[in-house]
Amino acid sequence: MGAITLAAKYMIVAQIEIGGNADRSDIVGALFSQTEGILGREMDLRDLQLTGRIGRIEVDIVKKDERTIAKIYVPSNLDRYETALVAAMLEAVERVGPYPAKLSVLEIRDLREEKRKRVLERARQLVKLIEQEVLPDTKEILEQLKEEVAEKEIIEYGPERLPAGPEVDKADTVIIVEGRADVVNLVKHGFRNVIALEGISKGVPKTVIELSKRKTTIAFVDGDRGGEMVLSELLKVAHVDYIAKAPPGKEVEQLTGKEINKALKNKVSVNEYLAQQKRDSKEAAETRHEEGVVVEVQTPQSASVPAEVAKSIDELRGTLEAVLYDEEWREMARVPVRDLPDMLQKIERAHAILMDGIVTQRIVELSAGKGIKKIIAARVGPLTKLPEDLEIATFEQVAHG
Repeated sequence: MGAITLAAKYMIVAQIEIGGNADRSDIVGALFSQTEGILGREMDLRDLQLTGRIGRIEVDIVKKDERTIAKIYVPSNLDRYETALVAAMLEAVERVGPYPAKLSVLEIRDLREEKRKRVLERARQLVKLIEQEVLPDTKEILEQLKEEVAEKEIIEYGPERLPAGPEVDKADTVIIVEGRADVVNLVKHGFRNVIALEGISKGVPKTVIELSKRKTTIAFVDGDRGGEMVLSELLKVAHVDYIAKAPPGKEVEQLTGKEINKALKNKVSVNEYLAQQKRDSKEAAETRHEEGVVVEVQTPQSASVPAEVAKSIDELRGTLEAVLYDEEWREMARVPVRDLPDMLQKIERAHAILMDGIVTQRIVELSAGKGIKKIIAARVGPLTKLPEDLEIATFEQVAHG
């Protein structure tokens, strides 16, 4: 087997049996040509290789007589789900040149795990070179023991197999964190009702959205810009009740038990958080105004809607959906709130939006660009610019207006 990309995380190992004589170039050519377009441009083997997410494909001919048997090695720097998808895609190869072929994936190796094993084995050897044994601090031993116990208690929850504490399903309150390391740290310090988002590049997991509908939820994020971005995406689609943050510049996975307790004790309601965001935006706008840049900070207005539409608000609560209406208040489209920005870029002649989510500045700008006159939502986020001909109101304002 040839050299692989140093940054590779995984190695896909496959075997191909071909009903005739074939060379390495024939096999590699078949891999590229017969997988092209199956999963779209983003997962095209040529593009993945050009961007370094798939390394050089190596082929070892094992047997070549009237038929050819070869091992194929594909180094991957994709995540485990994308790597598995590429591996499955390779099995679509059915011919090599004029000959029928069958490709089977044998295994997907975690190269990082293999490196860790080599490091550990070398460390064992080096320990023998230490002339004087240095005993670790008792506190360090206890911390290591707690972490190992916590690791074993972590479960995989929901279809997305999200890292979670063992009591996430039983508890009335759930703590939502960013990643697995955060879950481990909280479980280590006694918080067993915790679940991780595991990234938001593909959106907030549906499992978390569903949990937020039926449990009291606390979003516990890192004290940096990344934490703010995660929180912003989470608030768009999930029913979060409280927000807690790690101290500025710190991550949840780094916190001590005392810091975790303090952060959770100082949690604020979503309304308090949004109000603070609004105050911060106003202060920033006033500062920019003093520096010569005028920025308006406006508050939502009330919006009048037909009685039958107002009655449908209760039915919309908890669905995380948005409904678009025309001027006659006839329903034009119904989409998940997370897909609303895309829909607003496509739809024409819409008049109003009813949405079980948070109105953001982006929604306002897209709506104004499409000539929409009314937005009625579950919540309204901090808005720095509100068009004069766009009315915005919350469900409560419409229900009690």
